[in-house]
Amino acid sequence: MNKTMMNILACPIDKNHPLELYEIKEKDNIVSEGALFCSKCSRFYPIIEEIPIMLPDELRNKEQEIEFLTNNKKNLPEKIITMANPWHL
Repeated sequence: MNKTMMNILACPIDKNHPLELYEIKEKDNIVSEGALFCSKCSRFYPIIEEIPIMLPDELRNKEQEIEFLTNNKKNLPEKIITMANPWHL
């Protein structure tokens, strides 16, 4: 995800803007792995292979996102790992 996208991205649930960006892997202004976080509804959206996965809860892949959280629990803030919606560790 190009970081300039942060200027236009909003939470698909409550339309909150701006979202918080947490980078795990970044090069040349492109985030290949990380997470977006909405401070209003406490939802996180993973960035996997440069793609922010910003789907409503009913379309999200719980197994994939729990694996993402497990693999990145040392790289993401505690509010995402232990308290974020729609699920956390």
